[in-house]
Amino acid sequence: MKQLDRIYLSSPHMSGREQQYIQEAFDTNWVAPLGPNVDAFEAEIAAHAGTAGAAALSSGTAAIHLALELLGVGAGDVVFCSSLTFIASANPILYQGAEPVFIDSEPETWNMSPGALRRAFEEADRKGRLPKAVIVVHLYGQSAKMAEITELCERYDVPIVEDAAESLGSTYHGISSGSIGKFGIYSFNGNKIITTSGGGMLVSNDEQALKRARFLATQARDPALHYQHSAMGYNYRMSNLLAGVGRAQLQVLPHRVDARRAVFERYSQAFKDDQGFRFMPELEGSRSNRWLTTLTIDREQTGVAIPELIGAMAERNIEARPVWKPLHLQPLFAGVAYYAHEENDSVSERLFESGICLPSGSNLSSSDLDRVIGCIREQLKIASGLRV
Repeated sequence: MKQLDRIYLSSPHMSGREQQYIQEAFDTNWVAPLGPNVDAFEAEIAAHAGTAGAAALSSGTAAIHLALELLGVGAGDVVFCSSLTFIASANPILYQGAEPVFIDSEPETWNMSPGALRRAFEEADRKGRLPKAVIVVHLYGQSAKMAEITELCERYDVPIVEDAAESLGSTYHGISSGSIGKFGIYSFNGNKIITTSGGGMLVSNDEQALKRARFLATQARDPALHYQHSAMGYNYRMSNLLAGVGRAQLQVLPHRVDARRAVFERYSQAFKDDQGFRFMPELEGSRSNRWLTTLTIDREQTGVAIPELIGAMAERNIEARPVWKPLHLQPLFAGVAYYAHEENDSVSERLFESGICLPSGSNLSSSDLDRVIGCIREQLKIASGLRV
């Protein structure tokens, strides 16, 4: 039997213009780190985000790390962070020797719960140990409730770092995701909505802070004839070649968002009449890039368990994954403080237990989607037969 072509969760989708920028870099010998593509990519991302500037970096993780460094986060400090996210959102807290405190999700966005955040702030205030920063993640492209979160952070005078790694192209009340907090970060990893193969961006309206970020990202080399360093730096800058790929990708971002939203609509329409299927909501006033189509499947109503469904898809050469395992459940963070959405109601844990991410690439064909939907339908039919 012929092996079916692999359907990936979120594969790179080239525009066809990337080679033009790469060739220009070769023709002008700008193949070393930095160069015209880096400068232009920073300006173009800042224009898209509506921020004063941007700093092109080697990864989104590096951008979070530098944001915390710029905010003065250090040993003994506390940083609040969304729990339902990839571990890269929180690892930089450990890099700085600080202590994470994890905040649960809420059901309307799957993102940081303002109620849980409020309780965390109140307790921190009573203890006289407010956080140095709050890292808010915009999960799978969906904006968090930024009005409520911003109001709380401003009340306690704590800056926000927006982890918009998954939400480039999303908007919140017409404002670009990543542009609301003190700092925003984007990721251009190979599976993101646009890619540079690997890379990230730090955006902000604080141009002096961005200047400092670029300095720290280039090994903190002092302006001297010789190599002199008065501060610890990092090798975090994006290469001119990769920035060229990013420039071409950014030009087609609106089309990529439209394509992923269409994928989401195809799935949601296919299962709109099925009991037990609940797709990730879209907050009123926001527009998600739908980076990944995610949903929960109630095992009691459908008879379908997420691990078995993912296994069935794998047998058909289809990549699907569970929703992120909450960070407060990760062995690395055992014992770390966690604030649930409500007492005895951990939303992130429920989402992890019943959530699945379906193939969502902007380059999926109609037949690819038919295969994925057909596989799910087959598992529902099997489960229905077993339950009779």
